[in-house]
Amino acid sequence: MRLTGFRLVAISSLIWAAAASGATRPRYGGTLHIAMRAAPLSLDPAELNSPDWFGSQNLFRLVFDTLVALDEQGRPQSALATSWQAEPGNQRWQFSLRRGVTFSDGSPVTPDSVAASLRKVNPSWKVFSDGDAVVVERDSPIPDLPAELALLRNSIVKREAARIAGTGPFAVSQWDRGKKILLAARGDYWGSRPFLDAIEIELGKSLRDQMISFDLGKNQVIEVAPEQMHTATAEGGRVESSASLELFALVFSRDPQSPEDAKQRQAFSLSIDRDLLNTVVLRGAGEPAGALLPNWISGYSFVFPTSANLALARQLRSEIPHSTVWTLAYDPTDPVAQVIAERIALNARDTGLGLQITSASSADLRLVRVPLVSLDAGVALSELAAPLAVPPVKPGSSSAEDLYGAETKLLQSQRIVPLLHLRTAWARSGTVRNWDEARDGSWPLTSVWLAPEQP
Repeated sequence: MRLTGFRLVAISSLIWAAAASGATRPRYGGTLHIAMRAAPLSLDPAELNSPDWFGSQNLFRLVFDTLVALDEQGRPQSALATSWQAEPGNQRWQFSLRRGVTFSDGSPVTPDSVAASLRKVNPSWKVFSDGDAVVVERDSPIPDLPAELALLRNSIVKREAARIAGTGPFAVSQWDRGKKILLAARGDYWGSRPFLDAIEIELGKSLRDQMISFDLGKNQVIEVAPEQMHTATAEGGRVESSASLELFALVFSRDPQSPEDAKQRQAFSLSIDRDLLNTVVLRGAGEPAGALLPNWISGYSFVFPTSANLALARQLRSEIPHSTVWTLAYDPTDPVAQVIAERIALNARDTGLGLQITSASSADLRLVRVPLVSLDAGVALSELAAPLAVPPVKPGSSSAEDLYGAETKLLQSQRIVPLLHLRTAWARSGTVRNWDEARDGSWPLTSVWLAPEQP
């Protein structure tokens, strides 16, 4: 029997729909190949000390879990802990643990093992088991403890001599220290088994080497410098970026030494053209910053001015009889930092201020890049103190008013001059499916799957 044209069209449509469905349906199996600059020398998240923090964070998040996770709005969600409650005063907290969870070596996760892991990282805390729960006691009220427990360093780790094990969706099957790591999917993961069978990550690769390997098809996911995001997209790459999660700032080595010093710092801050730094140096990939936290985290940073005011800067400079010539140091391995430092020196010169760029570690100012390690505003602000080498920030509560007051006090000390907030970015090949990067730049690799290569 001959088929009519209508029947041929109908059958062809069904075949095409079935093929399309098969091409888009998630598939189990395959190895995802990634390259990154980070090259951690330890697989213990408590020992993380890498300038390429975001890459290291994503690596460790594949192997380890925390008691609490934060959602896109920075709100605590259950992870290894299913629930928690605080006693009046917020000094004593109890966390109920998820049952049936195991470490990658097959041993069960117990309240004692969780308590031991947290004590290792936080020796000043009092942490102990209480039946099926873990209790944390602190010397002072800590209303945002759940958010603090979501920090990477508070991952739950089983440590035995030189061996460590985590509870994450992947387990370490091979590690060439500082060069390469191979992760295998866990079929017994408490969440759900990842679609991928394995992930191979090349460590310590420069951005240039990463791009070459990507063009050759050796790696399916690589890092992209923020200022190169638009170029990579224009060339057909699939580029995913986070929200603004990194702070570029200037940090003075000491407090103002006199009223004239304070006035000079004010004139200097007003001279900096942050808009130009963003549009020219970063090619629009960042945001001018007048505050330490971006507005999407704090909700109040818009009240801090970011625009340069050259007229007022020159007026303040004229009121200083003898200005000091400062020295500015930056990371010489960061080409973006070098250009920013040079631009800032030009801004200062336009105001009549002297600023010399140096490689000496004893400079008057440092240009730093600091990651924002939490989506919780209070925790993110507190965690900035150590890398910025300034006194710890302790807001009275997690309210926006208290956070604003604490940040304002820190900025009024004139120790820090915020410049820019930057995003993180990754390029991926077309075979990497269901990639939905979170605001904090974390990889969604438990749900990612690999499509077949197109002939």
